Amino acid sequence: MEMNISKYLAFVKTIEYGSFTKAAEMLNYSQSGISRMIGDLEQDWSITLLERGKSGVRLTSDGTRILPYIKSVCDEYEKLKMQIDELNGLQSGLIRIGTFSSVATHWLPNIIKNFQKDYPNIEYELLLGDYSEIETWIAEGRVDCGFLRLPTKSEFETVFLKKDNLLAVIPDDHQLADCDKFPITAFENQPFMMLEKGGNYEITELLGKNHVKPDIRFTTWDDYAIMSMVEHGLGIAILPELILKRIPYQIITKPINVPAYRNIGLVYRNRKLLSLAAEKFVWYCERFMEYN
Repeated sequence: MEMNISKYLAFVKTIEYGSFTKAAEMLNYSQSGISRMIGDLEQDWSITLLERGKSGVRLTSDGTRILPYIKSVCDEYEKLKMQIDELNGLQSGLIRIGTFSSVATHWLPNIIKNFQKDYPNIEYELLLGDYSEIETWIAEGRVDCGFLRLPTKSEFETVFLKKDNLLAVIPDDHQLADCDKFPITAFENQPFMMLEKGGNYEITELLGKNHVKPDIRFTTWDDYAIMSMVEHGLGIAILPELILKRIPYQIITKPINVPAYRNIGLVYRNRKLLSLAAEKFVWYCERFMEYN
């Protein structure tokens, strides 16, 4: 049974990641091992599950029909492992977490460090993405929980963690470098570095609410790329305070003269569906934020 589950997982992860190589990295197998396991399934069932090509792999029509059933088996196997973990008193387990870069950089290392002191044998899988990707991972059960801007989808359960201020980011020779609060109107028509990855995020909402239209020169989801560009005088930006801790760039940050912040929370589908390890992790996140 265990060997069959490994083959099923190899198939599911290959589809999720779109390649044997990425699935192999995720499951700690060799690329040839993943390919061989899927080949075994195809041979056992006398069907072709995947089309292989230079651009990666994709499902055949038979593979498309089989995938939901294999996913279901894998999901039930995860539930079985969860029950075993609970019976073992949290001596083992896996916590899958969706997160964005600032939380991954400044919160998670301390949270996991404290968690490991009490539960040293728990393993972690971190998926880094933007808000919409994390929401999708939570909805699909790809992760147990995820850090998100609140509010999020109404069907999710949420735990508020912290209000994260949005700050103006300017080069150190900017004409408003000595101001106490940066006027929101000072962004109007100015070269601007936008922290977004498609969709409607807090910075767009802030600018829109205040009827300000900067000259957007560059858009990315990479906080550090924006800081570097601001340092080199290519424009100004608005970034969350959380990512602006311990930065190596010669830039200045200023509070904005209008309310500017995002609410960060920990989000999951249903607390009753969390494994014991994931439920404990949520509790540790709440406690961590009480003292930080």
